Amino acid sequence: MNFLAQHLLSVLIWFPVLGGMLLLLIGDDGDVKSAKAGMMRMTALVVTVATFILSTALYAGFDNAALNMQFVERIAWVDAINAFYYLGVDGISAPLILLTTFVTPLVVISSWDVIKTRPAQYFAAFLILEGLMIGVFSALDGLLFYVFWEAMLVPMFLIIGVWGGARRVYATIKFFLYTFLGSVLMLVAFIYLYGKTGGFDLFGFMNVSLSLTAQKLIFIAFLAAFAVKVPMWPVHTWLPDAHVEAPTGGSVILAAIMLKMGGYGFVRLSLPIVPDGSAYFADLVIVLSLIAVVYIGFVALMQKDMKKLIAYSSIAHMGFVTLGFFLVWSISSETGAGLGMTGGMVQMISHGLISGAMFLCVGVLYDRVHSRQIGDYGGVANTMPVFAAFMVLFSMANAGLPGTSGFVGEFMVIIASFKANFWYAFLAATTLILGAAYTLWMVKRVLYGEVANDKVAELKDLSSREFLVLSILAISVLLVGLWPAPLVDMMNASIEQLLAQIAQSKL
Repeated sequence: MNFLAQHLLSVLIWFPVLGGMLLLLIGDDGDVKSAKAGMMRMTALVVTVATFILSTALYAGFDNAALNMQFVERIAWVDAINAFYYLGVDGISAPLILLTTFVTPLVVISSWDVIKTRPAQYFAAFLILEGLMIGVFSALDGLLFYVFWEAMLVPMFLIIGVWGGARRVYATIKFFLYTFLGSVLMLVAFIYLYGKTGGFDLFGFMNVSLSLTAQKLIFIAFLAAFAVKVPMWPVHTWLPDAHVEAPTGGSVILAAIMLKMGGYGFVRLSLPIVPDGSAYFADLVIVLSLIAVVYIGFVALMQKDMKKLIAYSSIAHMGFVTLGFFLVWSISSETGAGLGMTGGMVQMISHGLISGAMFLCVGVLYDRVHSRQIGDYGGVANTMPVFAAFMVLFSMANAGLPGTSGFVGEFMVIIASFKANFWYAFLAATTLILGAAYTLWMVKRVLYGEVANDKVAELKDLSSREFLVLSILAISVLLVGLWPAPLVDMMNASIEQLLAQIAQSKL
């Protein structure tokens, strides 16, 4: 147990990766109904559930009042360039790791009978991806961060490219090019900072003095990497294509976890490393965030494909995250700035739960009818009343209904926006109208109204496996919505420290 306490983050990273490697080595026999294929599924489930149980030690052992990184591990890695295998978490990264370990087992359960080809490789890709994503949230060395950041593209590339839809090759290449090209600029920024500090320690990057010009250029490099990942307008076009072509499990992980890495990159790297550069471009990021909230909301309203609608909805909701983070320089009071930052973080966790649930709901329908088109449904509530209840709940949460997690973060950001500028708040608040409009329009057309497809009359309600997954997510959405205090308390000290770092000029 002492070893586990000292190396908890390494265990969380490498245990699922090794589990994925084991699945690849054993493989399957091509028969998805065989005992061997069943063993592959069970192995993936055991590994992901065990990883989640282990991750609860992060919450149990986390000191909410501590300002320093916790669960730290630091070992020499590449001596020649002074790079370290350096891990640690704070109140910003720990909730995102818990979200990752929580969602991944649900993806495995939801994909149990859905994947008909190469199940061992499919589940292996998710296990490896889980470990690499935890690595991104844990890394405190710039080079290690970059390695995890790039490596996680490979499993997702394969998940979409091998098990995706008809246009999967186009979607995967577009996804890879957008994310990879942005990340290359981040590496250039790391190399420049390495020249200044002689190492890749993120805290070394945060403490080095930089000219305003250097900070501007570094911020632009970081913006290229993180804006694509969020994704922010106008570099968002890869996301709807990737979601539409990805299998349901891929869409869930992409929306619930991978999009959060853009927001995490801003608070872990951009804001503390180049505070003056971040302040210089804050208004630009706020404008781009508000465009995402308003314009992309209208784009979502026009969609006929359920997955595309939810994908555009994700872009609009993630606009709240970047808006909350960059309001800091527009608010005079520290309380208001902290509210915006906390709201952005809560929104990331909430969106991870809600968007994952929404994509799983679409997956449930697609598995039965093999169509994502809203016009192909109607009257689903008559034959699938239990499913309809879940979908209405998640749709209400997506629209920001009070009492659900979707309301908490958005409300915090809107209040912070009001402290900064009335028009920021006015434009941000339009999402409450637009979100309700496109979500309720989809619910009305799919669950109610006239039946547009003969297959709808033959639909069977949720299986026990589907009910379990959606129930767990429903409880989580309501729990965060009704009692966000444990989540907010975990973040507070780290956000206060981040605000103190941002307030200190590095010129």
